Amino acid sequence: MSMDYNGKVVAITGGARGIGLAMARAFHKAGAKIALADLEGAAEAAVEFSGYGAHVDVTDEAQIESFVKMVTSTLGPIDVFVSNAGILRVDAPSWDAAGADDAAWQASFEVNVMGAVRSARQVWPGMKANGGGVFVLVASAAGLLAQIGASSYTATKHAAVSFAESLSIAHGDEGLQVVCVCPQAVRTDMLGDSEDGGIAGADGIVEPADVAHEMMAAIEEKRFLALPHASVAGYENARASQRDRWLGGMRKFRRVVVEQRGRPV
Repeated sequence: MSMDYNGKVVAITGGARGIGLAMARAFHKAGAKIALADLEGAAEAAVEFSGYGAHVDVTDEAQIESFVKMVTSTLGPIDVFVSNAGILRVDAPSWDAAGADDAAWQASFEVNVMGAVRSARQVWPGMKANGGGVFVLVASAAGLLAQIGASSYTATKHAAVSFAESLSIAHGDEGLQVVCVCPQAVRTDMLGDSEDGGIAGADGIVEPADVAHEMMAAIEEKRFLALPHASVAGYENARASQRDRWLGGMRKFRRVVVEQRGRPV
């Protein structure tokens, strides 16, 4: 039996554009009521869905708390929460693995990890009281593998995947379904001026709507991982079973990219 979204309330951080907006459209098409949170443009984007939108900085738990309370009072209890807000910081200027400064590392941690932690902290009690819900965490294939040239992004996305696993382990028996979305290159602002997606685009660039489609399928099929790039599963298996060979392959990949671009991204 397919999931019935009619009248369900879906809240999405980073929802005003890109992957978040595509997910909002997918949920709305299925009949859900939509609430969007973002640093800018959320209220304007929410007009498309006759929904609710608010300025929310996920590094500030008080803002997330206020958002959850306003969504609940305006639209009703939250049934699905999508933690999509994320940032990418690279290893510039030295391109050493520890080349980025502390501010870049801290910002990556605050948004990519703690944004999801704070969101779960605020939304899960209400879901639990209502018998459960769905928590979607948009991580990255970098959280299963590695993003060459972006160590802080890789490390924090790995942490985000681990947190999603912890949510599933701790609360799966209490009615919480957790879906962790791990795409490679997606045609969003995060790609910047890159036409080929750089290293992340080695297996092609997918559209935000493709990510939303895979997420909806994962919810329907009760899958933890949503992989818009099917090749990621094979790479993850190779990493786990042949770690030294995988690392050697990634070093080779990095050398080729540096030769072509003069830098590893």
